[in-house]
Amino acid sequence: MVKASDFKGKDVLSMRDYGRKEIDFILSEATKMVKVAEKPSTLCSGKVLAVVFFEPSTRTRLSFETAMLRLGGGVTGFSDPSASSVKKGETLEDTIRTVECYADIIAMRHPETDSSERAAAAASVPILNGGSGSGEHPTQALLDLHTMKYAKGDIDGLKIGLCGDLLYGRTTHSLALALNHFDVELYLISPKELAMKEDIRRDLKMKVNEGTDLAKVIPKLDVLYDTRIQKERFTDPTKYEELKNAYIIDPVMVKKGKKNLVLMHPLPRVNEITTDVDSMPNAWYFRQVKHGVYVRMALIALALGAVK
Repeated sequence: MVKASDFKGKDVLSMRDYGRKEIDFILSEATKMVKVAEKPSTLCSGKVLAVVFFEPSTRTRLSFETAMLRLGGGVTGFSDPSASSVKKGETLEDTIRTVECYADIIAMRHPETDSSERAAAAASVPILNGGSGSGEHPTQALLDLHTMKYAKGDIDGLKIGLCGDLLYGRTTHSLALALNHFDVELYLISPKELAMKEDIRRDLKMKVNEGTDLAKVIPKLDVLYDTRIQKERFTDPTKYEELKNAYIIDPVMVKKGKKNLVLMHPLPRVNEITTDVDSMPNAWYFRQVKHGVYVRMALIALALGAVK
């Protein structure tokens, strides 16, 4: 049986570290946080979260900060490494050892794939991976699952499409690994050059369908999880220009799907979802943002032992 104490002092690094029972427990705690977020809380009073972001972020950084503030704790950190000693040549490990002197828990984003594991090895406080290069983004996967549960009532039995940049898209890597523990059918839709990373694809246990034609697949889906083509991960700018408009989701495309299709996106979008989709009932991507606060509240409170 999973207990709150199982998460105390633990890092959140990869979805490979979680089974179905652990995921269900976290999602259940996140649902409790919906009410906690409505009024001032003292769950984490006296505790400090350090938000250490070496890459740009809006939603992940602000939701971590908001989550801690909603729990009654404090926040410190930086969002621009050029304003820190990193610019002077300080190593990641030394930065983490310094930051943990100021904080009880650290949320970090970094461009290197192995960064969260390196940070966890150096730290004596919990590390929450807010995105590690083109590797993983486990807290995003958990908020995505929480959003799906709210939107559809259950995750088991769904047909879920992951669309766009599946090679570099860390959100899709973590989400695919998380969905391994549910009774779902997975559709991977991408240009051939941006197909799902082989190490992730190898680990998938559910029924998986792969293809490049979104219009052909969308009528089958209950959830479509769209992602942008990530310009910052390309070494060849001409290849990005060639692929950046591979999929454009507009109202015509949405209407090819089921009436109750749930359209999700980790954001930011560039031009892959047109703004006239935003008012459609299928658009869940801005509602998805709120679930990030609830899930991160749960993860922080659990890691700090604030949940009994």
